[in-house]
Amino acid sequence: MSQKDIILPFSEFDPNRVIADREEIQKINPQRHEMQQLDAIVFEDLDRRICVGYKDATPNEFWVRGHMPDMPLMPGVIMCEAAAQLASYFASRHDLLGSPLIGLGGLEEVRFRNIVVPGKRLYLMTEQIKIRRGAVIVCRFQGYVDEQIVVEGQIKGVPLPKA
Repeated sequence: MSQKDIILPFSEFDPNRVIADREEIQKINPQRHEMQQLDAIVFEDLDRRICVGYKDATPNEFWVRGHMPDMPLMPGVIMCEAAAQLASYFASRHDLLGSPLIGLGGLEEVRFRNIVVPGKRLYLMTEQIKIRRGAVIVCRFQGYVDEQIVVEGQIKGVPLPKA
């Protein structure tokens, strides 16, 4: 991946400057318990439609015991879920889609480039590339561990009716 393809260089944000912690994220995103896959938001830029957050992979994650024995790896679907939660947080916080609840509408061009293991921090970045208010939001996303890309792709969000 070339430098121009990076959504946001690490030099442009402070990973220790938490904008929203787990409690703040829960005010916007509905996921709870094992399904909350974001620990903090550390960067937002509404003009560029970019958001950065992270998930700390701990030895206590629900997937550690069974994926995979003797070599726990964060499942790719969990990486994608974390990216979806980041995109949903940003879109909901800034009312970009016009819906109080956003669901996963699809994934495209997803590639897994490396692994995430317990003890590592997965940084996630999303950038809105298309929106039809009330219908769909499309973002590209990237995930990094130690500033090395581990996952990338496009994610679609769709409005969901509130139950």
